[in-house]
Amino acid sequence: MELYQLRSFAAVAELGHLTRAAERLHVSQPAVSAQIKALEDELDVALFERSSAGMALTRAGRELLPDALEALAAAKRLRGRASAMHGELRARLRLGTVADPQLTRVAEVLRRTVDRFPLLEVDVHQTISGAAFGLVRDGELDASFYFGNASHASVAVLPLRPLAFCIAIPGAWSSRLAGASWDTLAAEPWIMTPAVSTHHALASELFAAHGIAPLRRVEADHEGIVSSLVAAGLGIAVLREDLAEQAAGAIAILGDTRIVTSLAFVHRRERDDDPAIRALRDIVGEVWNVERPAESNSTHPLRSDA
Repeated sequence: MELYQLRSFAAVAELGHLTRAAERLHVSQPAVSAQIKALEDELDVALFERSSAGMALTRAGRELLPDALEALAAAKRLRGRASAMHGELRARLRLGTVADPQLTRVAEVLRRTVDRFPLLEVDVHQTISGAAFGLVRDGELDASFYFGNASHASVAVLPLRPLAFCIAIPGAWSSRLAGASWDTLAAEPWIMTPAVSTHHALASELFAAHGIAPLRRVEADHEGIVSSLVAAGLGIAVLREDLAEQAAGAIAILGDTRIVTSLAFVHRRERDDDPAIRALRDIVGEVWNVERPAESNSTHPLRSDA
């Protein structure tokens, strides 16, 4: 059997669909189908039950999948150790980053990566935090910075620091909204990020906790824009506390509501021993002065103190 057949087996098992597996592996759908068929013929077992809804593992497939994943992991370790014997780590990674570069310290991470591993190429992709987690989970990014509360069994999470969010209002509205009820706040315009974003999720949880549903909304896809719109008097927003404090005067923090989540570094758990991922993860931990926990499968919990 060939490693590419095992990769196809693993991808179809996770995604449950030939086309999506082919997209992840960057090959054609017929090629993936042929690889699965060849593997089934060699093993003399049916690995999947095929239907119009997709591909589901058979009992044999479920039992053999862990061995296939271990074989793939072993092959990655072998390649990494061979590269290390030559004193080089050669790979290309797609790294997601969110918010502003100062928040993630991505420039320092990249500087140390270039200095230490000159043959390790890192392509940086700016994305929305909520989307970043899904892109890593689905294999479209190799790793990413992320803040929020999403979790998935296939994604490893290295917490870096807590992040606090507050309710930010235009400074000129301070006297008018001092002590305002949640129903009053719901009648005001709110500046929201897209539904896929962590900001949107945090705001939605806050609304649900207080039984409100603001109808007047302005959408912006970057927290820097959100901050500037609040400062310009266009509405209320859930905003990072440090950004609100930096714009003190133009922006005021309303009450003592705080929403706490975590900034983290995430990657697919199956790549824990991938030399390139391990090198990048170790540099991130070094920059942030954190050690990788024995089991890092969750972020800090959301807390709203109203």
